[in-house]
Amino acid sequence: MSFVRQWLLRICSFALTWIYGVYRAHPAVWRLMARNYRPWMGRFARLHAWMTCQFAAIDVPAYGDFLRRNGWQFRWFVLASYPPTDKLSYVKAYPEEQRCWKGRIEIEGSVVDESSGSSGRPYNWIRSRRELRTVHKNLAGYTTLVFPSRRRFVINAYSMGAWATGTNTGIAMARVAMVKNTGPDLDKIIDTLRHFGPGFDYVITAYPPFLKHLLDRMDAEAFPWADYRLSALVGGEGMTEALRDYLERRFVKVRSGYGASDLTIGMAGETDLTVWLRRRLRTDERLRAALLGPDEHRLPMVFQYNPLETYLETTDDDEILCTINTTAVMTPKARYNIGDEGRLLSFGDLVKVVSADPAALAELRAALRVDRMRLPLLFLFGRRDSTVSYMGANIYPQDVENGLYQGNDQAHLLEGFCLTLEEYDDLERRPAVHLQLRSGADLGDDERRKLADVCRQGVLRYLAEVSRDFAESLAEDPTSADLRVYVHDHGTGPFAATGKIKNVYLARSAAS
Repeated sequence: MSFVRQWLLRICSFALTWIYGVYRAHPAVWRLMARNYRPWMGRFARLHAWMTCQFAAIDVPAYGDFLRRNGWQFRWFVLASYPPTDKLSYVKAYPEEQRCWKGRIEIEGSVVDESSGSSGRPYNWIRSRRELRTVHKNLAGYTTLVFPSRRRFVINAYSMGAWATGTNTGIAMARVAMVKNTGPDLDKIIDTLRHFGPGFDYVITAYPPFLKHLLDRMDAEAFPWADYRLSALVGGEGMTEALRDYLERRFVKVRSGYGASDLTIGMAGETDLTVWLRRRLRTDERLRAALLGPDEHRLPMVFQYNPLETYLETTDDDEILCTINTTAVMTPKARYNIGDEGRLLSFGDLVKVVSADPAALAELRAALRVDRMRLPLLFLFGRRDSTVSYMGANIYPQDVENGLYQGNDQAHLLEGFCLTLEEYDDLERRPAVHLQLRSGADLGDDERRKLADVCRQGVLRYLAEVSRDFAESLAEDPTSADLRVYVHDHGTGPFAATGKIKNVYLARSAAS
């Protein structure tokens, strides 16, 4: 690369770094940007993503080698000229040092996070002091926008230790709230609430299933919900609207964030607008077809994201590519493919589509008045391989969860579930749902059979509603309804301790 080209790039990088320094100075600036986001900012973010890739090509040994091996050629301002990276082709292929700027790990102030190993093995991710400051400011800005309060008390129930979410959430929240890092300890959380009393606006951060465990436990102890104001911020895995409905019987508001250990914990977040839209998509077939396509029955998570921080693209088969738009990241993420399936939509395009229905447009405007964020939207379907195929239909864990919780007056007995495809003595392969009872739940045989039947009917009903393929298979072959449901005591069967900190929804098949 010519000296003049490098010189021009570095001058532009210095200017961008200065602008971003002002923009990240305070959560109020983040809120101002989110509420006044305009399309030209997206073009600016794309330019910054291109520059991030180009600087990595110059200054990151592993990325330069990766580009050479993929036949890359320099092209001004063409982001798509840089081939996507992923865990297999890039992270596993090069050691940490070579994936850092100048091939050097910053020692002082750096923190090592570990992913949970859901992809088959744990990975280590090094984050610099500057990178962590950026992450914490972004998460703090989002929190103050979605959970406004002058007496905010965050109870951080994420798992502590080497995992990125728990530790970083606690540090970030301390910028804008009083924080107690309890970890996922039910007794400590309830004791904290009782000790400090109802004079605060509580935000509990946790994985979605744990929040249900907490609610059920507090109900069992006759906790005085009416005296308190509790909200929740969840992450780490998807959340269905059935589970949100269940949680919001007690919590004022439950919102989900999207992130990944590979990238950052604050890639995107739910707002009142996105929750309204997701709920509308459940029943509005015209809107769902216009936004997702006529053949899409899945209900994605819906987030708003900030391209100035995390520039997102999608591949031809709808896999998300992410470029972290800052040189503060010690190991740059350039067009990184985490394996999640999703689609992107600008705020303006959403308004255009919704405008065809005056009633829906009025609802959109009402939802927008709460958080007032005009950021683009991410429709997230989750990992492409998180399905069980049966009778020509794909069964997704989120569909099973909806069926288990929607209208089920015995949902409080459940702590979790997993989905398998099992081969029986007649050589037929059938899907099976394994249910884990809450700790201490003591059910007799008749009660277990009743619970299994209620859950089976709920799952079948929901699958038939959302999957045309599954509904047709039921009509053509009644034996397709042979969905097996097994009830297990807490911590037994497929739920025996595995050392994982998040629920596993797809288990290995087993013969019965």
